[in-house]
Amino acid sequence: MKSILENRPALAKEVNKVAEVAGYLWQKGWAERNGGNITINITEFVDDEIREMEPISDVKAIGVTLPYLKGGYFYCKGTNKRMRDLARRPMENGSVIRILDDCASYVIIADEPIAPTSELPSHLSVHNDLLSKNSPYKASVHTHPIELIAMTHCRKFLEKDVATNLLWSMIPETKAFCPRGLGIIPYKLPSSVELAEATIKELQDYDVVMWEKHGVFAVDCDVMQAFDQIDVLNKSALIYIAAKNMGFEPDGMSQEQMKEMSVAFKLPK
Repeated sequence: MKSILENRPALAKEVNKVAEVAGYLWQKGWAERNGGNITINITEFVDDEIREMEPISDVKAIGVTLPYLKGGYFYCKGTNKRMRDLARRPMENGSVIRILDDCASYVIIADEPIAPTSELPSHLSVHNDLLSKNSPYKASVHTHPIELIAMTHCRKFLEKDVATNLLWSMIPETKAFCPRGLGIIPYKLPSSVELAEATIKELQDYDVVMWEKHGVFAVDCDVMQAFDQIDVLNKSALIYIAAKNMGFEPDGMSQEQMKEMSVAFKLPK
């Protein structure tokens, strides 16, 4: 069967970025078993031939009405699929879906009828919110960074912007490449409506949010940039933990030094 990526280099490039990031998540130990999810809005890469493709699945309810997604197309990691497999075969471990005109259901159109992630309603709700604000962000990534999750087992890091300021202070690049910091969401049941709603709310002020004792959810213009933000935050967590393991509390950059960074690089906050 002909793949939807065949003779569509722009679309293939975006899906291959997902495969590359999936490999990084697995290599870092952030994607155990089928852990983590990735969705990207690929509507801009869709041509008339794709729009005319017949569904290869029944109509499936999203579970929520998302008016800004009408007629949109998304590549989604498949439910119960492993990142390490997606890295090698993205179209055998993920699928392309079309949002129907009722904005509350979808069909799979390619390459195989692989059900999207069980957290699809949460991911699509975030994409709907991004589109409602004309955001350029097209990618969402959920993964389980070990050191960042470990920090959420300490109560003080769950207070607003405590973790953000600590992580920014470990190395200048963290504030430069994750300038909005890390939002914190108190523990909620995975895949729940409450978690989705809290995530959308927290993403008003942050590009990366931490689900207590669970993992990270990040959005950005493409999947690589979303991964990069998580990567720099977790690098700072590693530096902090390395210093603690050496037996001292790291000094970190001062508030004055971080303000100087913000001015020099025209960063928010």
